[in-house]
Amino acid sequence: MNVTHSLNCELKESKGRLMAKKVIGNIKFRVPAGRASAAPPVGSTLGQWGLNMMDFINPFNEATKDQMGKDVIVHLQVFDDRSFNWKNLGQPVDDAIREKVGLKKGSGKPNTEKVGKISRKQLEEIAEAKMEHLNAINLEGAVKTIAGTARSMGVEVTD
Repeated sequence: MNVTHSLNCELKESKGRLMAKKVIGNIKFRVPAGRASAAPPVGSTLGQWGLNMMDFINPFNEATKDQMGKDVIVHLQVFDDRSFNWKNLGQPVDDAIREKVGLKKGSGKPNTEKVGKISRKQLEEIAEAKMEHLNAINLEGAVKTIAGTARSMGVEVTD
């Protein structure tokens, strides 16, 4: 039985007792959904920590095959016994904005050069999808956060 604890350790049952595994690293990286391989960024990142790549690659590809073609953010927690937990945070907000607006990239000068427009409804769709990963109390706060990201990319927010 494994239980995640908030004190940077994971509790595991050993001989009837719960024992903590110490966290030695927190890793965040971006991987194409359903297409992780031993090549960079996965191979080089996991290799630095001495982790078995296939223990991550196979479950990750299976879990993200429905998001094929998109990049996803992965948080990986490494423990002192070289085991790990990973969490898929989904598509980054900037990618979702570019997808909704139909852009290849944002503006180099977002204050003066506007590259597209996004509606409040589109912002709400993105906010609902990313709500659990944002530090917003409600949907309105999440929409404001997403709108700020859009403005910083040179995308004009319309009602």
